[in-house]
Amino acid sequence: MDKFRMMSQILQSNQESFMNGICGIMALASAQLYTSFEFNCPCMPEYNYSYGISMLVIPPIWFFMLGFVLNNNVSMLAEEWKRPKGQRRKDPSVLRYMCVSISQRSLIAPAVWISVTLMDGKSFLCAYSMDLDMTEFGKNTSGLSDEELARTLAKIPCEFIFDSPYVVSRAAATRYIRCISQACGWLFLMIITIIAFLVRAIRPCFTQAAFLKTKYWSHYLDIERKMFDETCTEHAKSFAKVCIKQYFEGISGEIPSLSDQSRGDDNVDGEDKTPTEEDKLLGVRRQDSMNKVLLDWHTCKPPLNLKKLSEATGPNSVANKREVLSDKNNLNGIKGGYVNL
Repeated sequence: MDKFRMMSQILQSNQESFMNGICGIMALASAQLYTSFEFNCPCMPEYNYSYGISMLVIPPIWFFMLGFVLNNNVSMLAEEWKRPKGQRRKDPSVLRYMCVSISQRSLIAPAVWISVTLMDGKSFLCAYSMDLDMTEFGKNTSGLSDEELARTLAKIPCEFIFDSPYVVSRAAATRYIRCISQACGWLFLMIITIIAFLVRAIRPCFTQAAFLKTKYWSHYLDIERKMFDETCTEHAKSFAKVCIKQYFEGISGEIPSLSDQSRGDDNVDGEDKTPTEEDKLLGVRRQDSMNKVLLDWHTCKPPLNLKKLSEATGPNSVANKREVLSDKNNLNGIKGGYVNL
């Protein structure tokens, strides 16, 4: 269990590299899935185009949505977009940067699927076999009606049911359409590469300051959410330990004496006091107070303006400290001790 926890911490600390690895794995999975997928064209004029285009479009859309599902920043983006403004304003540029970053990673697997599909040519052959230009092969099809010609061309992707070699050579038609498909595949790869180059190289050159700002605050939101979750987990553990300890101390007279004795031994042995579970409660010791903390964190997050309590100088410094302490006592809801829920 400790090994899994360690792996989880490593993945969280290197989330960007982890997400890049996930995108790479999805890209390889898409290519492997296509090679193992048995493509069966219906070879019917009514369904050839729909089936061929659907195999070219629907799997990339699924991979794109799967990339959003596997990205942990999607929930953070939605939370930051929908949260009330409160004491901290929302920066649209940061939200836009997060959305673009997620989309860029999610587009890797669909791009690989489309490129592999076009290079293979089966889907393109199934979709556009009926649009074959017969003049390229020097065939005279005046003796066939449009419906008969469409049915004959629709059977070109299916080797075992093609029965009209006198109309057009199946091997020549298949080679011709696959050459067009591969040309489209290379053109698609070139366009994707140029767009990626423009996004990665040219954008930071013109808006370096804005780019650094949005990148910094995007990382900040991610780290802030992780640290808040970790603090809530630690607080919940400490709160549960204190409540259970008070419960046993209330029903038994032996446990307090043992706990007091152990505390006395700890005070004698060492001068440095380790933080107790009570210290980890951070002043929040009631259920309604904790609910208020969680509600305020969502509705009105504190402003990003750090100030130390000792920095309050002048005649109002003592009053400021008293106000802070009074606010803390109001949040706690109690003056001292702990209350069982």
